[in-house]
Amino acid sequence: MMKKLKILAAGDLHGDMGIAKKLSEKAKKGKVDLVVLAGDIYGYTPGDGKILEPFRKANQKIVFVPGNCEFDEECEMLARDGKSIHNYYVTYGGVGIAGIGSPNWKLELDEEDLEGIKKNFEKMKAGKRILVSHLHAEGTSAEFSGIPGDKILKRAVKYFKPDLLISAHIHEAEGIEDKIGKTKVIQVGRRGKILEI
Repeated sequence: MMKKLKILAAGDLHGDMGIAKKLSEKAKKGKVDLVVLAGDIYGYTPGDGKILEPFRKANQKIVFVPGNCEFDEECEMLARDGKSIHNYYVTYGGVGIAGIGSPNWKLELDEEDLEGIKKNFEKMKAGKRILVSHLHAEGTSAEFSGIPGDKILKRAVKYFKPDLLISAHIHEAEGIEDKIGKTKVIQVGRRGKILEI
């Protein structure tokens, strides 16, 4: 039997170094293979390039997508200590992980984003597949916040049928789990969630 990939998924750190340290400690205690950050790693003020230091110092592998609070400069800083999977995909332990971020205050995905997701899912050879997005999908429970879910993201999930969709963005939705078809949808936040796939 193939070993499962163990990840710590989190989002919406908003530049809080104390949260980054707690998450790194949680990843260490949980013996995770990979840390997945679903955007808004920085806050509403420019980042200083140090937010991922606790993970780097602990030799933890990080992949991330930018959230609406990340501008291009912050994305470049984050890429020094982690791997951006915005419009990209990686494979870890036989699991394909594709990402779609929403940098520069982008609050809605478009057809170009859908094409990017399609391109990455078509290239993916892995058996299990994860899609990581900062935004939440239309029709999920995170809409209780009054903020509508993303239509393009829902279309992508219905069409490509990843095993798991990881989203953030709605802070008070952290921990909510849903399904879109057979895809498990998990809203993550600052506490982080350890998942095995």
